[in-house]
Amino acid sequence: MNLPKEVTNGLIIFAGIAAYFLLIDFLNLSDILWLRMFNVLFVWYGVTRTLSWNVAHGKTDYGYNLLSAGGTAFLGVIFAIIGLVGYIHLRGGDAYIANFSEDLLFGGEPTANQYCLGILFEGIASALIVVFVSVQYWRRKMAPQG
Repeated sequence: MNLPKEVTNGLIIFAGIAAYFLLIDFLNLSDILWLRMFNVLFVWYGVTRTLSWNVAHGKTDYGYNLLSAGGTAFLGVIFAIIGLVGYIHLRGGDAYIANFSEDLLFGGEPTANQYCLGILFEGIASALIVVFVSVQYWRRKMAPQG
């Protein structure tokens, strides 16, 4: 079965983010806020793969590429949040979240579900920025040459 490129690249985003966060959790670095910013690299990689494929196959319409890249990023974030919810609940739910630094996201004592909802909004916001910047970058490659 051949999955659409948006789903395939969304799964690549998920795999990268999951591996990265498992690594920083294993190294007991998950309470360091600035390390979380590197997840944007995995989103950028998946979005770039989608846009590269589109351009290579002659799909140069700006709107199409914006939706395609957005779908890739959104799926990657959704897959990552689903994985995060499962991982947090496997590790103890609210008790696991309490181990994080208080200045991470909420500053208080969020429940596991509140934490995941906050990460979802944060992920979607950063994904939208990556999509817009990437599509703008690829726009010149999509423009007719001549």
